[in-house]
Amino acid sequence: MSITADASARSHHHPRPDWKTSVRAYVALTKPRVIELLLVTTIPAMLLAQRGLPSPLLVLTTLVGGIMAAGSANALNCVADADIDAVMKRTKARPLATHSVPRRNALVFGVLMGLGSFGWFFATTNLLAAVLAVATILFYVFVYTLVLKRRTAQNIIWGGAAGCMPVVIGWAAVTGTVEWPALVMFGVIFFWTPPHTWALAMKFSDDYKAAGVPMLPAVAEPAYVTRQIVIFTWLMVGWSLLLVPAASWLYLAAAVVAGVWFAVLTHRLHGQVRRGEKANPMRLFHMSNTYLMLVFVALAVDSAIGLPVLGWPWTW
Repeated sequence: MSITADASARSHHHPRPDWKTSVRAYVALTKPRVIELLLVTTIPAMLLAQRGLPSPLLVLTTLVGGIMAAGSANALNCVADADIDAVMKRTKARPLATHSVPRRNALVFGVLMGLGSFGWFFATTNLLAAVLAVATILFYVFVYTLVLKRRTAQNIIWGGAAGCMPVVIGWAAVTGTVEWPALVMFGVIFFWTPPHTWALAMKFSDDYKAAGVPMLPAVAEPAYVTRQIVIFTWLMVGWSLLLVPAASWLYLAAAVVAGVWFAVLTHRLHGQVRRGEKANPMRLFHMSNTYLMLVFVALAVDSAIGLPVLGWPWTW
């Protein structure tokens, strides 16, 4: 009697979710908003590699494979970080933190997505793109999530390299190689990631402290954090200009204007923090997305319309 009643009570408090709820939970495991970066950066990289419009089918298949790879990495990240997500207010609604998806199911889902991304890229693009996709998943899970994230304040600097890979995969899908413009685009996102992430972490520093994650804003003074944001921003702006020889005056103008604008925002935030004024790091976080979109959309338009390339050395 007591066993039956207890089982009935558990069933009452944790009813089996319907299929729509389950689908939404599995989609949430892939972190769709994070995958938006894939769309913002992969397509411009493919256009630059082609220096024109690549096959729409190739673009579509590359995006599908990229979404699968990113979804795999994010789902496996959720599995590894289930304990952290349950503690942090920002992440406590994630599927594993709310027990919407069993941890074992999430693990299987992530692994299958990763295997699927390899098979998809190999069948629709080329082996290099497939290998790069799997390497990205492995790096994000084993290097960033399992090693760096909980051990060093430099976690996002090096771990963020995984988020830079969509441009390299997109380039490889078009050309079958990895050339210097792909590495420059990689670098732009590499230097962009710390200011973007640290601005968010400044808002949720108490969350990271509670979870024991040494994200820089959780272990350093705000003025030091904003100084690092300024430094990485100028590195990003300078690095973005290395792509000018492969583009035209349109990209050059966009990179300079957007870069200076974003740098001004970071200096303003740093000044407010130093003076002890009320600062809003989330504004910088949202504007960082705008910056990345402006630069890569300009690169896409530049490549699509085929303006004359400035070349190296630049000719004016």
